[in-house]
Amino acid sequence: MIDQLISQKTIEIVEELYGVKPDPTILQIEKTNRDFEGDLTLIVFPLLRISKKPPHITAEEIGGKLVEKVDTIDRFNVVKGFLNLSLASDYWLSFLKQNVKKEDFGFAHPDGNKPVIIEYSSPNTNKPIHLGHIRNNLLGFSLAEILKANGKNVIKVNLINDRGIHICKSMLAWQKYGHGETPESSGTKGDHLVGKYYVLFDKKNKEEASRLIKAGFSEEDAASQTSLMKEAKDMLLKWEAHDPEVLEIWKQMNGWTYAGFEVTYKRLGVDFDQINYESETYLAGKAMVEDGLSENIFARHDDGSVWVDLRDEGLDEKLLLRSDGTSLYITQDLGTAQKRYDEFNPQQMIYVVGNEQIYHFDVLKKIFKKLGRPWFEMIYHLSYGMVELPHGRMKSREGTVVDADDLMDEMYLTAKKTTEELGKTDDFTEEERDQLYNILSLGALKYYILKVDPKKNMLFNPDESIDFNGNTGPFIQYTYARIQSIFRKAAQKPQGILDAVNYQSIELLPVEKEIIQKISVFPEVVKQAGEQYSPAQIANYVFDLVKTYNHFYQDTPILKRVDEATSQFRMALSFFTGTVIKKCMNLLGIDVPDKM
Repeated sequence: MIDQLISQKTIEIVEELYGVKPDPTILQIEKTNRDFEGDLTLIVFPLLRISKKPPHITAEEIGGKLVEKVDTIDRFNVVKGFLNLSLASDYWLSFLKQNVKKEDFGFAHPDGNKPVIIEYSSPNTNKPIHLGHIRNNLLGFSLAEILKANGKNVIKVNLINDRGIHICKSMLAWQKYGHGETPESSGTKGDHLVGKYYVLFDKKNKEEASRLIKAGFSEEDAASQTSLMKEAKDMLLKWEAHDPEVLEIWKQMNGWTYAGFEVTYKRLGVDFDQINYESETYLAGKAMVEDGLSENIFARHDDGSVWVDLRDEGLDEKLLLRSDGTSLYITQDLGTAQKRYDEFNPQQMIYVVGNEQIYHFDVLKKIFKKLGRPWFEMIYHLSYGMVELPHGRMKSREGTVVDADDLMDEMYLTAKKTTEELGKTDDFTEEERDQLYNILSLGALKYYILKVDPKKNMLFNPDESIDFNGNTGPFIQYTYARIQSIFRKAAQKPQGILDAVNYQSIELLPVEKEIIQKISVFPEVVKQAGEQYSPAQIANYVFDLVKTYNHFYQDTPILKRVDEATSQFRMALSFFTGTVIKKCMNLLGIDVPDKM
């Protein structure tokens, strides 16, 4: 890498000029600020204690020697203590020639280390996948692709929360008010049907609670003391006791939900290597709690409930088993994590879960620490912020969520309307139009969500996300399609062009050099995105690349009014740009169309 060469030569030059060999760790080389001329900047301030000279003089002396000793450095300029270095065109042309044909450019080879487990999605079977789940799914899938690009062995897992009081609420409402309704009889997608009864339970329970409040109950007591809530709790006890009738309803309604989830996942373009079910792991968690009791790590209270005291870890007491013996999320998470560790012996377990669960995962790690599991430190919670809509927050119980299926339908119609208004599909077949609208709508949705740093809350605006101008998925997709059109117009295949380019005859334009510079940092961007678990870095990088390429495309002739050698070079540059765009978008789980 050029920065390593500059660092090495700077050490030699400083020793030559000032008689002291600097510690390599004090050298700072970074990309030059776009407000100044240069490609790389050496920060001179750490070297002043060696040179014993003012910053600008030290920089001038080192810069002069670097130009003299490093052929790839063309010139330099000094801004106070910043030495800005401009690399020769030959360097950038050589970079392009060496990498333009590399299919694995930017990606690391498999490192052969232990796997990284990423858990994402984790839906409940009492409701459909909604907008909040979409951010979860997109983050998890994209992070898996980014880590694979960094050479990691990634195992994508989905833990389906298929048991618990919330599931029993849907089951009870269907049993009492459903009159045998099924997805087939109503023409309703299975997960939507189950979600309908979850909302209905909440409605009926509130009606009963309001009557109790009028009778003198507090609001909190009324909500938990309704006959409906008592029946739901009783149904959970029956489920854990393997009551045949309750299990039959549970299997039937979960089956409806699973079928619905599968349709949504396929359309959204996410998948999993393994699916776990809470109903299959909670018993392992309960067994761990019993073991902890026998070892006096946990304590049973007078009402029969089991707790862990984490006050010595800066937390509080945490309930592990209710007084009636039923388990909680933390119970099954204990069993699931232990199962995964035993099965995969991973180097890390990443949980993609909203930031409202930060405390939960802190507790999970602290419990494993108390249980003497040294691997507790490999648990990492990738928390993300809430997704809100222009009209406010969503609530599943009240039926105000935006279902993923409905949102994708809306995005499709918006993509269709916007594209047709721009006249971009006049020569498309009906099948080609449908495929394009799907690609654009999902690209708009995914990019709009993933370009935001995961830790931040975000406002999702469907209309804004589909814009063909600005920082959007369709803008980037259109640029990729524009690049593919160059080769159709030239009636040549990219491989033939790449083989024919004469790089020695090229005088780089500033914008061409800028494009190659941006492409050259792609491997580092992939690496940083993997280290920081941030697909947003990929999204914002590709937008920056696309902006620069579009300036080039609009102002620079590629096929006409130029000689053949220049045309071939600019086509090769366009091809490489398109390759990197496609790789970035694929890392975000987004397809790019060849034609728009």
